[in-house]
Amino acid sequence: MGFHEAELSITLTSDDAIAQIAGDFGRARRPTDVLAFSLLEGPGAAFRGEALGDVIISVDTAERQAQERKVALGTELRDLLIHGVLHVLGMDHERAADRHRMRALEDHLRWTLAAHD
Repeated sequence: MGFHEAELSITLTSDDAIAQIAGDFGRARRPTDVLAFSLLEGPGAAFRGEALGDVIISVDTAERQAQERKVALGTELRDLLIHGVLHVLGMDHERAADRHRMRALEDHLRWTLAAHD
């Protein structure tokens, strides 16, 4: 993705903790699968060093989603990490065109990572 020496904070947490974090940052105070906070934009961007941002994943939600999708927990965590990293890099899925672009890149990254397993 062009960030060869970058740093990324990854936190695996519970539904309760991620709901608290979401509420603290102005989102609905409810569990979600992944939150992403980018340091690439905003007032502190000039001081970020090599840090890209933070990805926070609820393992509780990931476990439920893995069961629903009938995939291993590790697969679900990988997919949520990919999704979160793309958000950190500035992508979103609010509009249909952006959603399509983001999903295509997620699919490509999953395929690329699977090819290297």
